[in-house]
Amino acid sequence: MGRARDTGEVIILAGVPLGNPGDATDRLRDALQKADVVAAEDTRRAKRLAADLGITISGQVIRFDDVTEQRQVPAVVDRARAGDTVLLVTDGGMPSVSDPGYRLVVAAIAAEIPVEVLPGPSAVTTALTLSGLPSDRFCFEGFLPHAPGKRRATYASLATEPRTMVFFESPRRIGSSLQDAVAAFGAERPAAVCRELTKTHEEVRRGTLGELAIWAADGLLGEITVVVGGAPRPGPDDVPEPAELARRVALAEAGGVPRKEAMRAVAGAVGVPRSVVYDAVQAAKHAP
Repeated sequence: MGRARDTGEVIILAGVPLGNPGDATDRLRDALQKADVVAAEDTRRAKRLAADLGITISGQVIRFDDVTEQRQVPAVVDRARAGDTVLLVTDGGMPSVSDPGYRLVVAAIAAEIPVEVLPGPSAVTTALTLSGLPSDRFCFEGFLPHAPGKRRATYASLATEPRTMVFFESPRRIGSSLQDAVAAFGAERPAAVCRELTKTHEEVRRGTLGELAIWAADGLLGEITVVVGGAPRPGPDDVPEPAELARRVALAEAGGVPRKEAMRAVAGAVGVPRSVVYDAVQAAKHAP
């Protein structure tokens, strides 16, 4: 941290605790105290974090969230270009990971301003580790769409994804979202729902998507991270009946996925040629 402060003209992205102030690093404490500008997703939470850490922010604290990020980027870059040390913090975890920060990094690189990272907590890797699901290969899909149709389309497009998947979801939508996941991935797909990570009421519930959808049907409280196992490699005896193949295609179409793409996804998920799925869809059209 000393190097950045000595030279000025630097933008620092710092990982902050997800909920437990004890996870703060010494480098984060030092940066909060010494930065000329603290760009915070929520200025009140940044000041409260400093108070919890027993330190004082000496620099200017400015708002830098999803609403203000685009218009704040030029001013923040100008401050760094003028020789200031700028520290970016979000409400929890790493900036730019489904949080403000990406646009600022791009602008800083274009302006040839040094960018540094103070590593810290991440809900993505914390939930992945706690899930008990394979972590050697995974993909992070960020926040799921609010609109039900777009959410179903997102799930449907991932039906054949072999890697473990990590999502952020609203506690208000978690019940319906897990039901959509069941429809796209199947009730037996292994998953985990992680709630309030590192906080007093942290909870990790593991099971099948079907079990978790029932458990969360009435909604949950707190910040939610969902981890879903990747698509299993289909065996020769795992091919669904034609009616089920047609149902899966129809479900994907209802979520906004074009029919050709839906048939391709279903075929890949069950390990059959697309012509088999096509025939199933045509047969369903003429079924009594």
